[in-house]
Amino acid sequence: MKIKKLTPFIMHVPVTKNIIGDSTHSITHWGMPGVMIETECGLVGYGHTGTHADITTDKLITTIITDVFGPMLIGEDPTEVRHLHRKLSRSSTNIWVGRGGLMQMALSAIDIALWDLKAKHAQQPLWQLFGGSKQAKVAAYNTDCGWLVRDTAELVDDCKKMIFEEGFNAIKMKIGKPDPKEDLRRIEAVRHAIGDGAQLMVDANAKWDISTAKQYGPRLADYDITWFEEPMWHDDISSHKELAKHMTTPIALGELLYQFDSFKEFVLAGAVDYLQPDATRCGGLTAVWEIADLGMAFNLPVTPHHGDMMQAQLHLVMAHPACSLLEYIPWTLDCFVNPVVVKEGVYQAPTEPGAGTTLRQDALERFSVN
Repeated sequence: MKIKKLTPFIMHVPVTKNIIGDSTHSITHWGMPGVMIETECGLVGYGHTGTHADITTDKLITTIITDVFGPMLIGEDPTEVRHLHRKLSRSSTNIWVGRGGLMQMALSAIDIALWDLKAKHAQQPLWQLFGGSKQAKVAAYNTDCGWLVRDTAELVDDCKKMIFEEGFNAIKMKIGKPDPKEDLRRIEAVRHAIGDGAQLMVDANAKWDISTAKQYGPRLADYDITWFEEPMWHDDISSHKELAKHMTTPIALGELLYQFDSFKEFVLAGAVDYLQPDATRCGGLTAVWEIADLGMAFNLPVTPHHGDMMQAQLHLVMAHPACSLLEYIPWTLDCFVNPVVVKEGVYQAPTEPGAGTTLRQDALERFSVN
């Protein structure tokens, strides 16, 4: 089986309730630049990355996919995924021009599409190809109820709905208000509303500096917070190491780390407790598996970030022993032929061959942008 053709696509999908926002961004659409990789025998693999729906940068990603990496893939066997990942990531072009950012996001989309192809060729769901079990219990935590742009009353109502009506056992809320004391009041209101039995995570999206984090971070222990996500700037290892000495709430991060070595440095510094790689940014499922191995080596849990909207990463989480929890955000579910399903707070095992990334034709037609 040989790769015959790469066809790029860009989709901009509306988010829930018209707008969402955290401490650093507000968006109305989620960007999905990606690629369909077609083989000579007619199989097609789908992969994409995730953006803030900026058409200019989305086009840069798809240009890299087709014009930079594409020629390296034509004629190759798509089932040799790890070999192709190394070929692209260690190519002269990638080393000299990128190794992060747009180049890594383009590589991520390709890698996901290749795993989708490999599983389809094997006529297995990807979790099975990865050596997982359909008995694996992957808990879902819902982030779509916790946006910072919601006022406190709406925030509380949305969080209560997810726990008491939708059946989730874990939720995440955003913090990063101009006054951190307001964040604490909102956390207290949510914790009181959902009770002590549900897990609650908080995410500052890198808003705080070390002084703010040292002052207010220790107070999160009053609300039984599972983890404090991205408290400070994404690459600031020393500040996260310092913060870890001043609070008992675990630190989670990784959605905006693009390289394995970045995760390794945080781990070796003792600056992180939960690793959160994103397959759409760090180099695809191949890279997430390697980062999960790193987590397992240091007895750190790995909870992938939602960037690909759960579809492909669910398969990896079902199969890797360092993983048992996965973020849930439902914006793009209607775009997929076989969207993930959550029942009573637990992901259901996919049954169709592939990585779950096959797009509906009507979704492509409806949400595609040029």
